Amino acid sequence: METVGILGGSFNPVHIGHMMLASFLTQWGYVDKVWLTLSPRNPLKDQAELIPDMKRLSMLSIAAKGAKDIEICDIELSMPKPSYTINTLELLRERYPECKFKLIIGSDNWQVFDQWRDADRILEEFGVMVYRRPGYPVENIHVDGLEVVNAPMVNISSTFIRNAIARGRNVNYFLPQGVYKYIQDNKLYLPTDK
Repeated sequence: METVGILGGSFNPVHIGHMMLASFLTQWGYVDKVWLTLSPRNPLKDQAELIPDMKRLSMLSIAAKGAKDIEICDIELSMPKPSYTINTLELLRERYPECKFKLIIGSDNWQVFDQWRDADRILEEFGVMVYRRPGYPVENIHVDGLEVVNAPMVNISSTFIRNAIARGRNVNYFLPQGVYKYIQDNKLYLPTDK
């Protein structure tokens, strides 16, 4: 049975940190594949800066083009909103019974994981892989269903990218090939006071 890691997020925008993590997890044998799963709306995040789903999906597609064992999953776009991770994982298990799914989250999310809907069920039925993020240590590593992954740490975020673009910075090297051109062509994340 193939093990698929589900790396969910708003990907607003996708950046090299996302792709490096996905590549690391597949190449170092933690999972067979990583599905970058676009979230239309995170109940715990502010929606003000979220650009349309299809534009974020287009950037994901550009980022994953030609990537080995990294695929795009848009299942949440057709699910009721807000979408909860447990619902996504259950639907994926139902649709792809030949796959074993594991959730991938950062240590920043692990610190608030107990606030997630059915967090215990996610751990028990699917398992959670936590990668370390700067400034967010993983304290309770001896939890059933938890696997801490020592992936290379990259101190980069989508917020950093959006803020840099709004200030006129060239972020080409912070993004997967082709994504910056898409952002420029579509005039995304520009300052709102123009």
